[in-house]
Formats: sequence, structure tokens, C-alpha cells
Amino acid sequence: MKQFATKIFFSVFFLLLIASCTSKKEIVYFQNLPEQLAQLDSVQSNFKIKPNDILNITVTAYDPIAVKPFNLVLESSGGLLAERQGYLVGADGTVNFPVLGKIKAAGLTRVELSEKLTEQISEYILDPIVIINVLNFKVSILGGVNSPGTYSVQGERLTLTEAISLAGDLSVYGKRDNILVLRENNGKKEYAYLDLRDVNIMESEFYYLQQNDVVYVEPNNVVVQQSGINPIATYLISIATFITTLVVVFIK
Repeated sequence: MKQFATKIFFSVFFLLLIASCTSKKEIVYFQNLPEQLAQLDSVQSNFKIKPNDILNITVTAYDPIAVKPFNLVLESSGGLLAERQGYLVGADGTVNFPVLGKIKAAGLTRVELSEKLTEQISEYILDPIVIINVLNFKVSILGGVNSPGTYSVQGERLTLTEAISLAGDLSVYGKRDNILVLRENNGKKEYAYLDLRDVNIMESEFYYLQQNDVVYVEPNNVVVQQSGINPIATYLISIATFITTLVVVFIK
């Protein structure tokens, strides 16, 4: 009878363990995306301005008084602190620029917009210099990295490996061969799976991240199995152990 009770215990334990496990399908993110990679014709490493970007646009020239109307400056109430404001790219892809009015910015690179503004401002002042920076460039890194989160970046160029470095590198549980990059381009969702082990990764346009890209590092099977254990499983196994012990005691 004691052997019979022991068999009951292990049977219950095994069934509870199976019931408490969650499949990989319930753990891994973004599973409803198709499997194929995006087909890429060329590498696009230049950041293109999009709606909702915030641009810092500074105009300089030999005559500082002449360029003053072309620069937005926010002064404190005491007049002691001056801070340049950013230009928000509207839903229509334009920025409302002093003197010039609405200027189309979306779809242009920083250099292209700088050249466009320089040409138009040259009608008012001699030899202007236009410097443009992106103030709110950020990417999100999720999954099997040491410090997941959203990171703001100075400038407009960030590679996948640089982003992973910001997140403390991949953890030992992150897959190197199936890194997902998600982005929105002109209202359309785009994505690609990249393999860090492949030397050709730098030929993909998704290797060069853009504003608001999401990087997801899929966890390996060890994490999936560990994460799949139901927290209540330990409690149920304890109850099964207690019941089995009672059975053994009473049938002696």
C-alpha cells in the first residue's frame, strides 16, 4: 500500500507540473507577425524626419542681429535664462518656421531640410548657416537584455548594436539570431528579424534604427520554460504532498 501511495504522489506531482507549464506561444511577444523577413533593396542609414518629431533648428550668420527673427528663444521671467525651443513636426509633415511660415519637413533628412532652409533664408540674410538636431529621438528595447526600457538618444543615427549596448547588452538568455525590429513608416507597420551572428546584418536598413523603433530580443527556451511555471503550482504540489503523506500514515 505504501508503494501504491508513493505512485499516487508522483503521478499527481507530474500532472500538476504539466498543468502549471505554459507553452512558448504564451510567453514570446509579437507572435502574430508573418515569418518572412522584409525584402530590402538598399541600406537606408539616413534618418528621415517624421510627424511628431521635435527639431532644434538654429540659424547663425555673421550678423547675429539679422538672424534673430529666425530663431525661437524662450526667456525666463527675469530675462536671465534663454533657452531654444523645439519645432514640432505636425501631422501634415510641416513645421511653422519664423518669417518663412510652414515648411515641409517630413520625409527629408536633417541635411536636406537644412539645405532647404538655408536657400530660403538666404533671400533675407547673407550666408546663413542652419543647424538641425532631433530632440526626441528615442527607441525601446524589450525582452532578453539586461536593462530593458525606452532610451533617448542625442542625434539621429543609432545602430541596432548601439541600442543593445544602451540596454546593457543581451542577457545570457536572449536569442542572438532572432531580434525583431518594429517601426512605423508613413502610418504603415514594418518589421524585420535580424541575426546578430550574421556579418551581413549591416546591409539591412533595419540595422539603422529610426525614431520610435521597438527592438525585441526573444528569450531562449530556458527562460520560456522558467517563465511558464504557474506561481500556484508550488502551492498545489505542497497540498498533494500533504495528502499523500496522510494516506501513507493511515494505511500503515
